[in-house]
Amino acid sequence: MHEISIISYIPLVLIFVLFFLRVPVGFSLIGSSMLYFIFMNNSMPVDLTLQNLVAGIQDFGLLAVPLFIMAGVIMNYSGISSRLMSFADLLVGHMPGGLGQVNVLLSTLMGGISGSGNADTAMQCKILVPEMTKRGYSAETAAAITATSSIIPAIIPPGIVMLLYCMAAHVSIGKVFAAGYIPGILLCVALMFTVSRVAKKNGLQPSRTQRATAKEVFFGLGSAILALFMPFGLLLGLRMGMFTASEGGAMAVAYCAIVGGFVYKELKFKHLWPIVKETYFASSEIMFIIIGAKMFGSYLSWEHIPDGLSDMILSMTDNKIVFLLLLNIFLLFIGMFMEVSPCMFIFVPLLIAPLQAMGVDLVHFGIIMTLNLMIGGITPPFGSMMFIACSITKIPMEKFVKANIPFLATVLIVLLLITYVEPLTMFLPNLLFK
Repeated sequence: MHEISIISYIPLVLIFVLFFLRVPVGFSLIGSSMLYFIFMNNSMPVDLTLQNLVAGIQDFGLLAVPLFIMAGVIMNYSGISSRLMSFADLLVGHMPGGLGQVNVLLSTLMGGISGSGNADTAMQCKILVPEMTKRGYSAETAAAITATSSIIPAIIPPGIVMLLYCMAAHVSIGKVFAAGYIPGILLCVALMFTVSRVAKKNGLQPSRTQRATAKEVFFGLGSAILALFMPFGLLLGLRMGMFTASEGGAMAVAYCAIVGGFVYKELKFKHLWPIVKETYFASSEIMFIIIGAKMFGSYLSWEHIPDGLSDMILSMTDNKIVFLLLLNIFLLFIGMFMEVSPCMFIFVPLLIAPLQAMGVDLVHFGIIMTLNLMIGGITPPFGSMMFIACSITKIPMEKFVKANIPFLATVLIVLLLITYVEPLTMFLPNLLFK
């Protein structure tokens, strides 16, 4: 067993203290790391520590982050949301719950485009929730469906959260992206079933009086096909080695700009500055976190803390089923208090050694961890998607939490299935990446 002194854990404790004091994540990571390398570790010169801080951002693979963010922002200005919503309504508007079903399916279709649960929550709260309340939904139920279904975009490629996991765990982006499709679709089907049960119980009507004809569906698909092609084309390009993840991000930006500007003709020159500004602010925040996280990871490796954690866990249980259950409980709890990005860069390096010792595939775990942390986004006290939904719809958090019980229960059931039925995540990666 690796012997680690209590003093070695001071930076780890400090970072949680800083989080709860609301110090920005990047400053918390860098501050805790600098404390260690300047005052606790005399083996590394201060100037080398500063060089490592700057070098943390000098990685070609990191270009994928701002590029995928920009692709999502461009899509928000291209009119793609209205086309996807119309297509979703054609497919499921006739089902019990109508717009609730459309809400869930739209989140699934937007998964490969927005890649962000927060963006999806904000967009659908503004577009769909007002219509849902007009058709009989209570504001809290509409908000609960919107926030919970917004978990799906993080699971279906090219979600930014999965991209961050790949960087933290050093695993194949293509494999993790491929692993997200079946769990994302399963989550969609399960939530649509729950919406149907809630709708029948509350007497909520469909948004369409009758099922769309094959001709209507065909023309609706024609309008939305270019948007739907993007995530599948990206995965195909990664699989065939046509481009790296960073190059794929650049391809996605170019593709979205061409479709939005020349096909849909809704992307205008006046949108250039808002796109650049949104991309800049979103990317700079994530990049600053990545710099701090890499430095913090150096501290963890220097003190062998992941190895010590692995030894401690293995001394508690050598049962993979129990280990995964405890891990899920831990991640659900952490997700209630912390944002997804810092969780990825703090806990993934800590957990890699125990996961490998237990024989858990890191690609499989990427989906488990992403779903766990996204569930934290819809749970009190600090769930970001919950706050966005409550803020836009102007409902108290207590009402949201009560209305969200059946949808949260559904997501937790899916989490257990994904955790213990490994082929749900690994079938496509094993099929495509041999």
